[in-house]
Amino acid sequence: MYFDGTILLLLPGLLLGLWAQARVKSAFEKFSKVRTGRGIPAQELVRQMLSRQGVVDITIAPTQGTLSDHYDPSSNTLRLSQGVYGSDSVAAVGVAAHEAGHALQKEQGYALLSLRSVMVPVVNIGSNLAWPIFFLGILFSWKPLMYAGIAVFAAVVLFSLITLPVEFDASRRANLMLTESGYFTQEELDGVRKVLNAAALTYVASFVSAALQLVRLILIARRRND
Repeated sequence: MYFDGTILLLLPGLLLGLWAQARVKSAFEKFSKVRTGRGIPAQELVRQMLSRQGVVDITIAPTQGTLSDHYDPSSNTLRLSQGVYGSDSVAAVGVAAHEAGHALQKEQGYALLSLRSVMVPVVNIGSNLAWPIFFLGILFSWKPLMYAGIAVFAAVVLFSLITLPVEFDASRRANLMLTESGYFTQEELDGVRKVLNAAALTYVASFVSAALQLVRLILIARRRND
């Protein structure tokens, strides 16, 4: 069951994911070596930019890991990785500004961010339970359980789909804030865009992989019904 022909459906998503990760790593490493002319650390830069947008009650804190940067809307906290927080590189500025874009989304009531936040706990549980539920349905030849597993995993796919416009919009806001700041040359802004465009591919790859996995589950279920 684990190695039937439908598993080949996952190959495009896997290859796309590997390519996306390689591009992100390459872009980040390249532009981490390019310092911005202003020399403002990323954490201070985003604080200044958000303040101009009226976002003043946000917490900006360092976090462990590499490219582990994220925005937590529940606590209004922007967490920047060690390679980003105190760095003034083009890559660090781009990553930090992207996360600041999420903070601006919350401030301005961006509906898709709110929807995604509501879905997070459901998806965290569903991503762990979908396959066990599905295979229990197969084991006991109980169709409702199989379809329940598919439905749970469909929620994971929907989450990945909603994530795409949320991430693209955050990058758009980041580019706009950086441009309006007047701190950066066009060459520096172009470098930021290359880093953010590479990062965007990882979200596309995640959605494609999840969607193909859902198709595989449906095909397996249909085969069991024949």
